[in-house]
Amino acid sequence: MEALKQRIQRDGKIRGNNEVLKVDSFLNHQMDVAFLEEIGREFRRRFAGCQVDRILTIEASGIGIACLAAPAFDHVPVVFAKKNKTKNIDGNVYLSQVESFTQGKRPYPIFVSKEFLHPGERVLLIDDFLANGSALSALIDLVHQAGAQVVGAGIVIEKAFQPGGALIRGKGVRVESLARIESMDEEDGITFCD
Repeated sequence: MEALKQRIQRDGKIRGNNEVLKVDSFLNHQMDVAFLEEIGREFRRRFAGCQVDRILTIEASGIGIACLAAPAFDHVPVVFAKKNKTKNIDGNVYLSQVESFTQGKRPYPIFVSKEFLHPGERVLLIDDFLANGSALSALIDLVHQAGAQVVGAGIVIEKAFQPGGALIRGKGVRVESLARIESMDEEDGITFCD
């Protein structure tokens, strides 16, 4: 998606020893709603042949993207995996584990109420980044626990130089990344895959 690549080049900031790409000015802190609606339409175009019953993401950064993609998929429900259990969630949940790079590689549980994922449903995963693949692997696990089917994963930005894309594709999951980064460096900038 050329508009996304241009936006990353213009507004993205590389940090943390060239390991972190900050796109929080438009994607995952302050959100450019019109641009995210365009991203949602692009996901719909890429998954046009797929029946989608539900969109699943993980809190927090994926929620806005998933919600703005849902109208392009005939307003299917959006469910997000929670990281913290609250009093209003009973014990009837699907549970998996994530090791997040941005959380300091500290593992944490994620869960979805069994009320919101059902056997036989066709589920589209949506997230902002794909790097090491831990979050997507955990979401795939939740879908499988529910007896549902993953129809694919829509990713806004994939760091193709990290192992996550190969890991998820190796599980047989169709991954559609709108921008695939080949390399990034504070001095040399960002290079995209063809």
